[in-house]
Amino acid sequence: MTQATQQPLHRALGLTDAEYAQIEETLERAPNDFELAVFSLLWSEHCGYKHSRLELRRLPTNGARVLQGPGENAGVIDVGEGLAVAFKVESHNHPSAVEPYQGAATGVGGILRDIFAMGARPIALGDSLRLGPLDEERPRELFRGIVRGIGGYGNCVGVPNVAGETVFDEAYRHNPLVNALCIGLLRASDLVRASATGSGNLVVLFGATTGRDGIGGASVLASQDLDETDEDKRPTVQVGDPFTGKKLIECTLELAARRLVVSVQDLGAAGLASSTSEMAASGGVGIELELDRVPLREQGMQPFEIMISESQERMAAIVEPSRLAEVEAVCARWQLPCTAIGTVTDDGRLRCRHGGEVVGDMPAEALADAPRYPLHAERPEGLAERALPRDEVPAITDPGALLLRLLAAPNICAKTWVYEQYDQVVGSGTVSRPGGDAGVVRLTPSERGIAIALDGDGARVALDPRRGGAEAVAQAALNVACSGAQPAAITNCLNFGNPERPGTAYALREVITGMAEACEVLGTPVVSGNVSLYNESGGRPIHPTPVVGCVGVLERADTAVRAAPLAASGSLFALGTTTPAYDGSEWQALLAGANAGRIPEVDLPALRWLCDLLGELARDGVLGSAHDVSDGGLAVALAEIALACGTGLEATIEPGDDAAATLFGECCGLVVVSCAPDEEVRLAEACDAAEVPLEKIGALGGATIALRCGELTLDVPLEAARAAYDEALPRAMGTV
Repeated sequence: MTQATQQPLHRALGLTDAEYAQIEETLERAPNDFELAVFSLLWSEHCGYKHSRLELRRLPTNGARVLQGPGENAGVIDVGEGLAVAFKVESHNHPSAVEPYQGAATGVGGILRDIFAMGARPIALGDSLRLGPLDEERPRELFRGIVRGIGGYGNCVGVPNVAGETVFDEAYRHNPLVNALCIGLLRASDLVRASATGSGNLVVLFGATTGRDGIGGASVLASQDLDETDEDKRPTVQVGDPFTGKKLIECTLELAARRLVVSVQDLGAAGLASSTSEMAASGGVGIELELDRVPLREQGMQPFEIMISESQERMAAIVEPSRLAEVEAVCARWQLPCTAIGTVTDDGRLRCRHGGEVVGDMPAEALADAPRYPLHAERPEGLAERALPRDEVPAITDPGALLLRLLAAPNICAKTWVYEQYDQVVGSGTVSRPGGDAGVVRLTPSERGIAIALDGDGARVALDPRRGGAEAVAQAALNVACSGAQPAAITNCLNFGNPERPGTAYALREVITGMAEACEVLGTPVVSGNVSLYNESGGRPIHPTPVVGCVGVLERADTAVRAAPLAASGSLFALGTTTPAYDGSEWQALLAGANAGRIPEVDLPALRWLCDLLGELARDGVLGSAHDVSDGGLAVALAEIALACGTGLEATIEPGDDAAATLFGECCGLVVVSCAPDEEVRLAEACDAAEVPLEKIGALGGATIALRCGELTLDVPLEAARAAYDEALPRAMGTV
């Protein structure tokens, strides 16, 4: 290992002088180069959560359904009948900015491994994507590559993609966000954890061979800003092989089902260094590795390269010596290399040998316990204390033209171009495909199901981080509730800029405060997650972007509620209460080209009642459909229902204090529902009993979208709305 600059090696590796001194104190000597490389990666922001771990403690993590909270490869909740689901969302932002196809593909591969490492069979994927506007070739190139990478890996391994979101904003032009979600199914009694136990047990490496691809990739890239040297970072991006990934899924699940392994850990960021130190530290044991036993695919690899390689499709397992032959036989049947590369010890050390010599000897607990730094937060001067006054809101002269422009807006238009590249039904468990409020998957062979939603809005969070953090949780929970499921728990990915900047630190702290408040009220504990910091380019950070994945439970998958009615007729109702506003809305972005003011606060207790009511109405078979009001406001929600049904509609809405805000403003807490005529009485009675406001606003039918709200009226031909909605994204990508 050579030193690229004249500065001390520890600085070149990203360690501070104080951290180097702490390493010397821990080791009671100076670290050698091998040890310094290992410490630098495990104490990086990506692996060590140095600036976020103290804040993350404030998130609620306990609940009646929680079987495994944060700290393992994924969170796990009980879904009834002895079944459980494991789920997690994780970022692969920086690698995707450097090499979009492989960055996104290996993001999917990595999140899959987190799930089947728990003994769970992956049954669904989701993705949250954020990129710059599609007005230049570079964002279009990134978008194409990222979507192809997600589809290329997920389709090959045979896991359906059922949920997600795609957002375009100038803040992500140089820093795209790729957050991947995976959900897996297991019997609650078969849960596998990652802790190493049993002195004398073997450390077995199985899966793909080890090369130089991805050395320091995720851990280094995710702990530094991006700049004009991005092209030089391509060698640090991992390379995925989904066909080996599929074999690894089946092999790992067989090993777990036959109880041939004590514990399992995937090899992700920092490779063997991270996986073995985490296994040892969590089990309170040591591990001794023989690095020259690791199967290699490149000649001349140095010990430190073997240790920190991020080659994909690899797993580590703790195996009792008496079971090694059986483990080897299973791996051979799946045509995967399998090698015992070390043993569990009782001294708490991670000791690495190569060529018969000790090349590194470090306390496992110290490696897994990176320094933790308090945030130095200051409220940015630009944050508004109140909403924009009404006289600063542009007047709407042509509501119909505004609706058409909103339907064609990049953040609202149909995302069919994205999810038509994903297999949505492989496995035959998909009940609701992408494009609605939530994806729904049947938990075969049970009759139960789960609903999955991914939500976040960085532009709105930027205006008020606390309210925005709460809204991200609320929006994900409401989308799940619209399917009829009971929101059960969440996973989150916190995407921010440099936490050492006071403004970013303030946003991170406030977002976590808002999320914690919402989780407590809505009864949705956080069971897993990821933090991605240093999303900056040229000193310009992304919007503070919490992405929330919510999983809800359906007692019967066949009671799942659609986002739009099957019949092209029937009445429509507005259910819930909200304070829609211009500030932070797509309406504001379109008319003013700005993001200003202050977003309204979500009424969390009212939202909890609304979610509970939606679940009750679904179980009782009252609802024909339910669709939440979000981007573009009530007018867009109604238009989306009409387009999904293939028929027009007519609605008259009470204008409240501001007709324009009622139609086009945004805030979480309102749902448009439909029901059969003979269910209207039961709908009204249930809303009265739950004290949730209900207003009959219109009916389906005709060939236009006709809305009346106070002085504002519009009458848009359905086909014009369809052309605006369906053609915008393909046109931007040059495919129509």
